[in-house]
Formats: sequence, C-alpha cells, structure tokens
Amino acid sequence: MAETKYEITYIIRPDMDEEGKSALVERFDNILKDNGATIVDSKDWQKRKFAYEISKFTEGTYHIVNVTAEDAAAINEFDRLSKISGDILRHMIVKRED
Repeated sequence: MAETKYEITYIIRPDMDEEGKSALVERFDNILKDNGATIVDSKDWQKRKFAYEISKFTEGTYHIVNVTAEDAAAINEFDRLSKISGDILRHMIVKRED
C-alpha cells in the first residue's frame, strides 16, 4: 500500500510559555509517530492575528507538520486528541497530492 502525504496545520494558544508549547508539539508529534506515521517536518510557522476571535483569543501560534502514513490511524488519533485539547484552538488536516 502506498504512503499518503498529509499536511497538518494547528493553532496553539498564544498565552502558552515556550516550554509548554514545546511539550505540546512533542506530544502531538509522538501521537503521530506512535500510530504509524512518519514525520517529514514539524515546525512553528508564526504567531498571527485572527480575523475573528477564537475562544476569546485574537491571535495564536501556527504550527505545521508534514507526515506520511500508510493508513489513517495516526491522522484519526491526532484529529480526535486535538479536538479535546484545550491548548489547540483549531486544526486542519489536508491530504496532499504532490
């Protein structure tokens, strides 16, 4: 079975300190790895202002992860856990065709 490429973008609460943010990123990178995905890269993008308020915040730190996976198990688990994490304001998973 061929590996599928995914790009995951998520927004981290702006009031987290650097240590907490690093721990969050590491935790979610490990969720992907532990469920069979291979991380191509995982990097902070930048802190940006929102067009509208999200959970009382007007800005957040964007983080992008590119992964490959043979099945959707890792992606589904990331999706499930990021929905219940209070530290991730929004996330988006895109299947890449390149």
